[in-house]
Amino acid sequence: MLLAASSCACGGKKNTAYRVPPAPPIAGGAGELPPTRIIVPAEADEPEKQSVPGIHVDPNSPILWSEVGYASWYGPNYHGRKAANGEIYDQHQMTAAHNTLPLNSIVRVINVKTGQSTVVRITDRGPFIVDRIIDLSKAAAKEVGVYLPGTAKVRVEVLETPRPIESGGRWCVQIGAMQEQAAAQELKNRLLQRYSDADVIKFKGPTGYWVRIRVPKDDKEMTRQVFDQTEVYEGGVFMVRLD
Repeated sequence: MLLAASSCACGGKKNTAYRVPPAPPIAGGAGELPPTRIIVPAEADEPEKQSVPGIHVDPNSPILWSEVGYASWYGPNYHGRKAANGEIYDQHQMTAAHNTLPLNSIVRVINVKTGQSTVVRITDRGPFIVDRIIDLSKAAAKEVGVYLPGTAKVRVEVLETPRPIESGGRWCVQIGAMQEQAAAQELKNRLLQRYSDADVIKFKGPTGYWVRIRVPKDDKEMTRQVFDQTEVYEGGVFMVRLD
């Protein structure tokens, strides 16, 4: 059975898997503390809710969920490819990638340092880099001052969502990116032996080869167990919502 799998690691520590274009170092200098991911309550002096072309925000909608962390952006190598929600990714539209929010959620992104803000729709998954919480389209990155520095500390506020955030959903563990197909195949073979009840697939993306683990019924808690138990020498390990 899946849950009877050994808890020994598949390799070394979880490492960072970089997307294209290569994200520059987080601004702030060598002495800055590592980026934080914090769930925070709504503040009394929230900026006025806003809309952008193609996205309408109800001015009376409450903030459903919020977090603080680092944003990056993705563009050229993904432009024109299918996003996680089935649409074709257009770097000039106001969209973003997030690993755990329900697809098609509407969120406001606020640059903590400058106060610049915009609203985007979650259409894709990522960023597949440790300590990044959201990957903005090129257009959205320009609106909030992320485009030129490559990263910035932001607050993400969920304004609308088609499904519950904290419960339910369909989940998987995604591992990558690996530069050699042979390494991805070897990892897939080991994971198939370890998680005999799971569906393990290997696929190629713009940044290399990936392996995805889907447990029975894409159950969230079982997926979390696999995520907690799995470590690799190359790439990173990420828990990702599918819907």
